[in-house]
Amino acid sequence: MAAVEFALIAPVLLVLLMGLFDLAYTMYTSALLEGAIQKAARDATIEGASAYSAELDDRVREIVDDIAPQAVVVPTRKWYTNFTDVRQPEDFTDVNHNGTCDVGEPYEDINANDAWDADRGSTGNGGARDAVLYEVRVTYRRLFPVAGFIGQSNDFTLVTQTVLRNQPYGLQGGVAPVTKNCT
Repeated sequence: MAAVEFALIAPVLLVLLMGLFDLAYTMYTSALLEGAIQKAARDATIEGASAYSAELDDRVREIVDDIAPQAVVVPTRKWYTNFTDVRQPEDFTDVNHNGTCDVGEPYEDINANDAWDADRGSTGNGGARDAVLYEVRVTYRRLFPVAGFIGQSNDFTLVTQTVLRNQPYGLQGGVAPVTKNCT
């Protein structure tokens, strides 16, 4: 009788344990990634740091690789003239009041790329006093294949980001916005 009860309960218990271990592994990986990008972002705020951005990204990759081998690590940097601009769209005049920048409507080309953008940031580290959004996306195979039992993918993606202001070592990297028309 006990063997039958164990046979009925053991699979459920094993799935629950593997799910708990998977959650703990994800939390640990997330904590390591958060610490790694905070360190890399702080190091990237000093003067001349853009010359060794690849080295900072490689350090983050090494830390992630220790816990999640073969993870795909994709770092990105965008700079803004101040914190309130982070992830904000470029301003435009909504002539027809439909909420989108339509052909012919004027907009301010903050990042000087000749197009209206839903995110006004410019790629890179910026200059002195610029706010930099540093984001790292890590995709890895789950340690335990429990996710398949509940209809989820065995690949997991963590996204961690931080925004820091570059140290005041010179002039800001921004360019004067130019008013243009949407295309």
